[in-house]
Amino acid sequence: MARRTPAVMRALDIVELFLGKDARLTAADIGQATDLPRTTVHELLTTLTSRGYLERDEAGRFRLGAMTVELGQAYTSRFDLLGEATDLARTVALETGETCSVALLQGSEVFYLAKVDGNEPFQLPSAIGRRLPASCVGLGKALLSELDDDQLAALYPDGTLPTMTPHSHATLAALLPDLNVARAGGVAYEREESTPGLACAAAPIRDARGHVIAAVSLAVPLQRWDARPARDWGALALDAAARLSASRPQHPTTS
Repeated sequence: MARRTPAVMRALDIVELFLGKDARLTAADIGQATDLPRTTVHELLTTLTSRGYLERDEAGRFRLGAMTVELGQAYTSRFDLLGEATDLARTVALETGETCSVALLQGSEVFYLAKVDGNEPFQLPSAIGRRLPASCVGLGKALLSELDDDQLAALYPDGTLPTMTPHSHATLAALLPDLNVARAGGVAYEREESTPGLACAAAPIRDARGHVIAAVSLAVPLQRWDARPARDWGALALDAAARLSASRPQHPTTS
């Protein structure tokens, strides 16, 4: 089990004291509640205040700061994304007749938020709430393409990748050309790398600031995929991503 950092645990203990409605506490109150030395409390309060997690009023009492509001908004926006992702997947699957999925990047894996089958359901390894190796699926390639070389190296320190089929890339070096294609055109492609007989096009979804928050994909059996140029499927993925990106709320930036 990974070791917990004592200083971080103490700081979080202090922040959690303010979970009550409009809680305002003095340094003495906090010291008594946490049983920490006065100097430690002072240092932690100074740090938390400087970073915006706490504020100090005119009477010298502390309360939650603006940064905690931003964290709360960031957390709840994930639930907004979940509902919007489900609606988008349903709409795109209905329009195209193909399976549509939305996923997040979590480390070197993708986490599926939404999946709606097309007209002819295909046996896929993906499912809502499931994780798959990012390097093996179109969604993951779209998300990995947004990372720089140092970030990719941190995810795959020995340069090897998990595989799901004989077509999966086994090394980071083999994957990089696909990521460069995605970077150049905004669309990632997969062909039988996660599921035999299936191809996929995926594009990243961005928030109001342009940051990638998820990706959307179309999964298509090869007999239908090969009946059209790959760029046509890519255009459908780009359109789906643009729709969900456009629906993300505009949050004001802080200076």
